[in-house]
Amino acid sequence: MKIISLIAMILVLIGGLNWGLVGLFDLNLVAALFGTTILAQIVYILVGISALWLIVTSFSKINME
Repeated sequence: MKIISLIAMILVLIGGLNWGLVGLFDLNLVAALFGTTILAQIVYILVGISALWLIVTSFSKINME
C-alpha cells in the first residue's frame, strides 16, 4: 500500500470515528481537541480529501481488474 493511501485510510478512520462519537455522544473530538481554529478546519479538509482519494483509487483498481 502506498504511503499516501495509508495516510488517507488513517484520516478517513479518524473522521469516521469522530462522526460515530458525534452520533452516539454528541461529542466532536476534533472540535474538542482543536476548538474552532484553522487547525480543526484543516483536519476536516484533509479527511474529506482523503475520502476522495480512497474513492478514486478504489474505482481505478476495480476498473483495472
